[in-house]
Amino acid sequence: MREPSVFARIAQGASCQAGRSWAFVAAATVVLVWAATGPVFGFSDTWQLVINTGTTIITFLMVFLIQHAQNRDTQAIHAKLDELIRATQGAHNRLIALEDQSEEELARTREELRRVAEASQAVVREALPLAGARR
Repeated sequence: MREPSVFARIAQGASCQAGRSWAFVAAATVVLVWAATGPVFGFSDTWQLVINTGTTIITFLMVFLIQHAQNRDTQAIHAKLDELIRATQGAHNRLIALEDQSEEELARTREELRRVAEASQAVVREALPLAGARR
């Protein structure tokens, strides 16, 4: 198995830590300390710029970390679902790697599956009164 890249290890670690309660407490503490120092700095433009710049930089970096984690999770889920489709008898193998289809192909596949589901529901509805009559 291949060793993850340095970015992947940093992104995975940072996204795990950012979701913990201590990270929220630390962020809230920073905001409270910043707010408490307002009177000391006379609520100056520089005082406001400090929090604005800090939160902008952190938000900018977190977007990339969150997107990386989301991409990784999505790829893992797709791989697991593809394996379930492959291993399930009667499943449509053409659904494997469905995410790689064009928007039009995806829409056609979804419509076809919707029709199959509706037909299955109609069969079940027709069978239910018969099952009740036998009792």
